[in-house]
Amino acid sequence: MSDDDVRERAEVVHELDSELPLASPAIAESAAESEVAEPPEESVTEDSGAAEIADARLVPAGEATAEPESADEPEPPAEAVIAEPPAATEVREPAPEEPAATEETAVDAAAVTTDLFADDLLGELLETPAPPPVPETPARKLRKGVARTMMAIGLALGLFVILYTIDLLTSAGDVPRGVTVAGVDVGGLTHAEAEAKLRKELEPRLTRPVVIHGGDVQAELVPSRSGLGLDWPNTLGLAGHQPLSPITRIMSFFSSREVGVATRTDANQISQAVRELAAGRLDHPATEGAVGFMPLQGSDGGVTPYPILPRQGQQLTDLDGAVRSVTDHWLDRGGVTLTMAITPVRATAAGVQAAFRQIVVPAVAKPVVVHGQGKDVSLKPDAIASSFQFAPVEGGAVEVRIDQGKLQAALKDGLASTETDGKDAQIVFTGDQPAVEPSEDARKVNWEKTFLPLIDVLKKADARDLPVVYNASKPGVTTEAAGALGITAVIGEFTTGGLTGPAATNNRTLADRVSGTIVKPGETFSLGGRSGPRTADNGYVPAPADEDGTGPTVVGGGVSQLASTLYNAGYLAGLTDGGHLEHDHYLDRYPVGRDAKAVNANGSPVELKLTNDAPTGIAVQATVSGDSVTVRIWGTRHYRVEGQAGAQTPGDPPPVQFGGISPCQPSIGTPGFSVTDTRVLYDVTSGAEVRRTSHTATYGPRPTILC
Repeated sequence: MSDDDVRERAEVVHELDSELPLASPAIAESAAESEVAEPPEESVTEDSGAAEIADARLVPAGEATAEPESADEPEPPAEAVIAEPPAATEVREPAPEEPAATEETAVDAAAVTTDLFADDLLGELLETPAPPPVPETPARKLRKGVARTMMAIGLALGLFVILYTIDLLTSAGDVPRGVTVAGVDVGGLTHAEAEAKLRKELEPRLTRPVVIHGGDVQAELVPSRSGLGLDWPNTLGLAGHQPLSPITRIMSFFSSREVGVATRTDANQISQAVRELAAGRLDHPATEGAVGFMPLQGSDGGVTPYPILPRQGQQLTDLDGAVRSVTDHWLDRGGVTLTMAITPVRATAAGVQAAFRQIVVPAVAKPVVVHGQGKDVSLKPDAIASSFQFAPVEGGAVEVRIDQGKLQAALKDGLASTETDGKDAQIVFTGDQPAVEPSEDARKVNWEKTFLPLIDVLKKADARDLPVVYNASKPGVTTEAAGALGITAVIGEFTTGGLTGPAATNNRTLADRVSGTIVKPGETFSLGGRSGPRTADNGYVPAPADEDGTGPTVVGGGVSQLASTLYNAGYLAGLTDGGHLEHDHYLDRYPVGRDAKAVNANGSPVELKLTNDAPTGIAVQATVSGDSVTVRIWGTRHYRVEGQAGAQTPGDPPPVQFGGISPCQPSIGTPGFSVTDTRVLYDVTSGAEVRRTSHTATYGPRPTILC
């Protein structure tokens, strides 16, 4: 290659280098090496080629040396050469052969040119400033962050695996960390150590009573009597083995795990024991709170109050769940807690205490003096206490109420003499003439008004006085009213006979109660209302139910005779039938269809009512004399009365009865029948018919008795 060609190539490379100022030194070195033309293949040996490549490497500017003119000169020291890999050289096609003289001259010229070119290129490269840093973009930052995160995660996972392996190897064969059995910590122990510790801690508890907590009650259960025992093999097995879960192993450093005990039980015995414990100790009703009282010994009705605090009600409803709780936790240090069904209360302890101190204590401190009309009665503390009632109200307070009925019962007998019963004016009969017996006003205690200021009186320490309030009432029939009723003559009278035995006593008693009764215009007379309860206390005696001496014996028996006599007297006086019943079978002592029953076979009363629809009043006069009963109706006559009995309609034939009431009395029976009675009222002045009424009576047969 000619010198011109070499220089031309060097200039081209220099121009390219000046256009690429940011190229790295390696690129520049590669470019410089590429400028050196390879010698022809046949004139360049292997050693000379290596020498040329080495000579073409860059060295520091201060240590650069001239190209040796011959191969015999020594090479520079190895440490002076910059250890950079040689750039890949371009492989060129061998140039065509030239004459030997020209070839030698070209080699020398190329050596000189290459040395100059290398020095210039190295200087320019060293003088080029450092390239500016690459700008940080969001994508570049993200890639860096992800890379750092992944590196940290990888390091953490590696460390975790190492620690997990160490923990697993060092604790193999031990009880898992954090395990407790019936409150005894056995975590981390070997199974032998765990068994020894459990036996030491739990064996004393096997004979100790089990504390049972049920709501607000604490009781005890004896294991040996309740079918409870410890199953040691299974208890030790419950402790388990080392868990493989990393999470479980990590959590065991910060928490404990109770595995309980394996219990050997008698199912029937433990169920019965828990049931009896609940019924006898745990279950109790709700107590809203009140105040109790104890008698004060040696005092006249004194009492000592004490507060009864409210208590919620509770009941063991889940027996199976309770048995499971006892079975699983009977060896726990704190005992067994059972779930109870709770009944809440409304009152509070503060509310009870307030009622106790502010109301009850001063109320029963002393008696209360009750001032009646002309008489004083003492209301003692025990009577006051018995009348108190306690009720919860909103906010937990307790309201104190007074049962006035109990206070009234305590004072009634003492104040009875201060009361007077009212008395209606009555017609009394002296001989055959009626006279008016004056009426009397009534005076009765008004208990409601009397007790109205009692609460204020009970709060006082002294001057505990309570005045009695009375009600005064006029009688239903005053003396003046009785005199104006027009009771001057007998307007209806009837007499019956055949009365015998104790029935006479009962009819006389009833006649005394009925006689003298005044019935004002428009009012209705009631036999039951006048007779009162037919008891021995009221003067009635046992007698046959039927007035002819038949039927069962009952208290007040036989009074149907006075009822039938009264009915007929009212019938003739023109009174309106207000309701009655005829006998079950006909008695020939009365007009057919005109009788009235007053007592049933079982002794219960039968009502008879007569209504006075006349414009004037009437009075009843009843007397019993010998075997007869007479009733007179006094008043002013307005009607003339006629009675008409219709034909009898046959009914049932008499049955035959063998035997009867002891002693047996044979009798001939009578058949049953029905009949209609018609009453006609005529005006006494004009004689005109006023009204006509009919009543049909049906009688049953009387049996034929054979003894």
